[in-house]
Amino acid sequence: MDSAVSTSAGAPDALISPAAERNSAAILDVLRAHLPARGRVLEIAAGSGQHAAAFAAALPGLDWTPSDPSPQARASIEAWRTHTGLPNLHPAQAVDMLNDASWPSGPLNAIVCINMIHISPWTAAEGLMQLAGRSLMRPGGLLYLYGPYREAEVPLAPSNAAFDDSLKSRDPAWGLRDRGEVETLARSHGLALTLRRAMPANNLSLIFRRV
Repeated sequence: MDSAVSTSAGAPDALISPAAERNSAAILDVLRAHLPARGRVLEIAAGSGQHAAAFAAALPGLDWTPSDPSPQARASIEAWRTHTGLPNLHPAQAVDMLNDASWPSGPLNAIVCINMIHISPWTAAEGLMQLAGRSLMRPGGLLYLYGPYREAEVPLAPSNAAFDDSLKSRDPAWGLRDRGEVETLARSHGLALTLRRAMPANNLSLIFRRV
């Protein structure tokens, strides 16, 4: 979860992440173009819950279930859910990519994961792909990833290099992931990269489809 957070005056337990405020609109543009009109969506590492609230409001045909292993995050998500009163925004689940016993069962139309795999060990990315491979409907079930990546063919932006150094100073297991390695991991679980879109502030939107 974003380290620089405040709380909402209308819902004191609802955290406000500046990063989520900045990127919600750009991410929504991509999701609106590629998610199905109806179906079940699981959001991994939903953090403050701002994305869940914004996306569930904008995409009313989707049943949106946010999740996060952090009790503080889940409390914030619940505060946003109560504050918005959205019928398609479901209670937060304690889903942890490092603990497969916490993973939900049942088919999903989409999984959304924003700003997680660089702020967690590589085993979390492995868990995410394993979950997507076994839970997404086929053909066409969608995994959406957002965040900064290393790319062999693209010079690393100075701001991303500094961010990578900062992450590794906090935890050596963290850091920007190589997009090619993420794509290879996804492929091993039956997922094909179908979209790479450059986003503001040197981030990427990546969409993988179940094949």
